[in-house]
Amino acid sequence: IYTGEDTLSLHDALPISAIVNELLADGSNPSLDYEIEHHFACQDFDLLEKAAVDLFKAGFEVTDAEEMELDDGATIFCFDATVECKLDIETIVADIEKMLPILEKYGVDYDGWGTYFQE
Repeated sequence: IYTGEDTLSLHDALPISAIVNELLADGSNPSLDYEIEHHFACQDFDLLEKAAVDLFKAGFEVTDAEEMELDDGATIFCFDATVECKLDIETIVADIEKMLPILEKYGVDYDGWGTYFQE
């Protein structure tokens, strides 16, 4: 989704809309709060850690960083930032837009978001 700009374009927001609409069409409860998990990755642990601190200061809960080996043997570090909110497209887009300047500042990649079906 990250385009290298500080705002999301309509094109970028379309996958968010599709995911939310699919969850609701499958019967997920729109009145509940959802834990939205935003995923991040970077090859430089120090930069990833700085981004995590800034995201925490911005109001997001952050998980501990994990080390992962890619198929090509390269190592990356990753973590999640979570927030509880209604399954609302505008709220999710606003949260991502709040994160983008922090990610750009440290060269951290946004690797998408996810949540779980709720009855």
